[in-house]
Amino acid sequence: MSTAIADNSAPEEQIILVDASDKPIGVAGKTEVHRRGLPHRAISVLVRNSAGELLIQRRNPQKYHSGGLWANTCCSHPRPGESTLDAALRRLPEEMGFSCTLSPLFITRYRAKLSNGFIEDELVHAFGGTFDGEVSPDPEEVSEHAWVAFDTLWADHKANPAAYTVWFRHYLNVHHDEIVAWLSRPA
Repeated sequence: MSTAIADNSAPEEQIILVDASDKPIGVAGKTEVHRRGLPHRAISVLVRNSAGELLIQRRNPQKYHSGGLWANTCCSHPRPGESTLDAALRRLPEEMGFSCTLSPLFITRYRAKLSNGFIEDELVHAFGGTFDGEVSPDPEEVSEHAWVAFDTLWADHKANPAAYTVWFRHYLNVHHDEIVAWLSRPA
């Protein structure tokens, strides 16, 4: 009689590597991508409510990088063969516990050193949505969340930049006008 031993280690998430024009050039494991700073595709979601406030989250302090920092509503990476919109629509309920319609906001690229020796080199497809219901984040991902007026967020990120993730600061600084225009459109 043999007894099988359960292997609880799931295969590592594969990340889509891209060239400067966002053309896929391969895949690699999430850890390798971030240790080596390989250029890769990512998604980010910004959600507003009908009052024009932005939903932000504080990353769980146990996250493998940028733990305890404030970020946009959610972010992740598309899986091989998955569109950026499908990845955003998948990740929003996984991370924040709700779904809403999403539309493209902007595409951006940044490279930055993170905590734990990781390097981000992301070509990010950002999406925006509107939601007024209950938010039920996954506690393994998110330690707290808040709806905040953009002017308040802008002032705080300028006064306390170290409280925010490098990518969220990039969005706020580089895509300020696009975010403000989106927030001011009727919900």
